Amino acid sequence: MALSRSARLGAVATAAASFLVVAASSAPTPGAAGIGDPYFPQLGNGGFDARHYDLDIAYAPDTGRLDGRTTLTARATQNLSSFDLDLQQLEITKVEVDGRRAQFTRDGDEVTVTPRGTLAKGREFTVSVTYGGIPEPLGGPIVFGSKYGWMKTADGVFVACEPNAASTWFPSSDHPADKATYDIRIKAPKGLTGVSNGRLVSTHDRGDSTYTHWRESRPMATYLATATIGKFDVRTGRTPGGIPIYVAIDPVLQNSNNVDVYAVTAAATDYWSQVFGPYPFEETGAIVDDMPEAGFSLEVQSKPVYSAVRNESTIVHELAHQWFGDSVSVDRWKDIWLNEGFATYAQWLWAEHQGTRSAHDSFLAAYNARPADSAFWQINVGDPQRDTMFASAVYQRGAMTLQALRERIGDTAFFELLPAWTRLHRYGNADTADFVRLAERISGQQLDDLFQTWLFTAGKPTVPGV
Repeated sequence: MALSRSARLGAVATAAASFLVVAASSAPTPGAAGIGDPYFPQLGNGGFDARHYDLDIAYAPDTGRLDGRTTLTARATQNLSSFDLDLQQLEITKVEVDGRRAQFTRDGDEVTVTPRGTLAKGREFTVSVTYGGIPEPLGGPIVFGSKYGWMKTADGVFVACEPNAASTWFPSSDHPADKATYDIRIKAPKGLTGVSNGRLVSTHDRGDSTYTHWRESRPMATYLATATIGKFDVRTGRTPGGIPIYVAIDPVLQNSNNVDVYAVTAAATDYWSQVFGPYPFEETGAIVDDMPEAGFSLEVQSKPVYSAVRNESTIVHELAHQWFGDSVSVDRWKDIWLNEGFATYAQWLWAEHQGTRSAHDSFLAAYNARPADSAFWQINVGDPQRDTMFASAVYQRGAMTLQALRERIGDTAFFELLPAWTRLHRYGNADTADFVRLAERISGQQLDDLFQTWLFTAGKPTVPGV
């Protein structure tokens, strides 16, 4: 079909306008400074997807100095003119993108890197950062008022970073929505052991130093990375179910608390593998360090770290996190009950498994322990706000939500739901709406009212017969 001259001119003009729109939309732009989490607006970074971290660190306990080189492999998710990394406190001496020196600027904890050329959407690239300084732990109300992050000990360092302290010791996209695999190499004074995530690749002494290389080949959120260093008695083996296990215990604590960390870790890993689905990582274990100032333990991926809190119930809680929080991670921090409510409920399931108390009775004990006018019932568990994201209600009322769900849909559907959840979102991220949809699909019931009552409504819910 032939076009008239005016039509041809119109077509040319339209094509030119379309070209300008396409050209404008594909023009390189800076990546966002944050991933969009309202609790931590500057954490994580836009414009790229983190794929792998190669961490090479050297720590001197006598001075507290850390020197490191982090190489991040990432994929551009837009045409990038520049992009950000998160790094707190430490000084950067050099940045390279794909092996070429790159410019960088700094605004507080945000590091903006400008490569020499545009990074095209879909392209994989590396950014290497050389840095150093004396890391300091974070504080404030978030983690029970405790310090957290990079915490100096008498013989090394205890590293437990939830929710926002990974960037105190390595540059990163510091948000659980941007998971990656890791190689972590630790240089420490000879006689000390560096323990990290995944499997031990190698260890050797050279001169006055000990070098260890760990590899986490499953995707991991930044806050779950550790490089805990100290004097440790190490025991390795396999659980009765065949899962490799590595337990490192500070000799000072070897006989404290009357709990066999190795035995409980092995038993709980195997039991949760039956209840929650196959164990998601290559190794299980524990790091038990003498750090009484840390008033918490943490579900570090593959090897939870235990400080002043060490008992059987804590161990089964942190190991349940390997499924709920580590393998299946929150998409935004407001959904933290998906981690803590599930791990707390796992403690109730463990007591039921041991024959000491049913989960129903644990529910009643938690429910009856708090009067209706308690501030406990005013926390919005489904969106608890940043400074109260680890409030006891997130743990206990989160667990109550699961028991209420179990009693509504029955054991058959409930114990089908748990492994279905960990299978569907294995190594990924999910939110509360995802869980509600899956629970409704498996149970065949409409459950909005239950979750609205237990997660999002202030006040003590009414429980029939109580």
